[in-house]
Amino acid sequence: MLHRGQESTDGTGGGELLVPMAWLYAEYIADELLRSGDLMPPTSFEFRAGRDALALTVFLADTEGELSGIQVVSQLENWLSLTAYDQPWQDWVCERMAALTAAAVATGEPAPDLELAAAAWRWLEETELLAPDLNAVPGGGAGLGEDEGPKVWTPAWQLGLPLGHLAIHLF
Repeated sequence: MLHRGQESTDGTGGGELLVPMAWLYAEYIADELLRSGDLMPPTSFEFRAGRDALALTVFLADTEGELSGIQVVSQLENWLSLTAYDQPWQDWVCERMAALTAAAVATGEPAPDLELAAAAWRWLEETELLAPDLNAVPGGGAGLGEDEGPKVWTPAWQLGLPLGHLAIHLF
C-alpha cells in the first residue's frame, strides 16, 4: 500500500513522495501488541526483536496489501499460527520476501515498504542477543536467579518470534 503525496512545495515539482504506509502500519500494530502485553521495556533490544518479528509477520501475511484497522482482530489467529513454535517462520519469511521482491522487480516500481521489511529482516538475522539457554541441563545449578543461569548468543528473530507470539496471546 503506497501513499502518493503532493508535489514538492519547494517549487521544483515533478517528484512524488512514496510513503511506506503498509510497513509503518505493520510496525505500529506490532508495537501496540507488544506494549499492551508489557513483556519487555520498549527501549530494549528484545522488544525491538519482538516488534520487528511481529511487524514482518503482519506485513508479509497481508497478501492483499490493504490491512485495515477492522481486519486486525480477524488476523490475530492467522498471526498466532504463523508465529507458533512448530512453524517454519524463517522459511516462510524468506519465501514471502523473495516473492514480493520478484513482483517489485517485475513491475519496476519502487517498493519502500519492502525495503524497510528487508532491513528489519537483515537486522533480525544478523543481530545476536544474549539470552537464557533454554536447552541447558535442568538442575545444573542450584538456586540460580534469572540473570545468573547459562546464557547463549541467539539470533534476534529466535528471541523476538516467541515474544511476539506471546504478545498476540496476551492481547
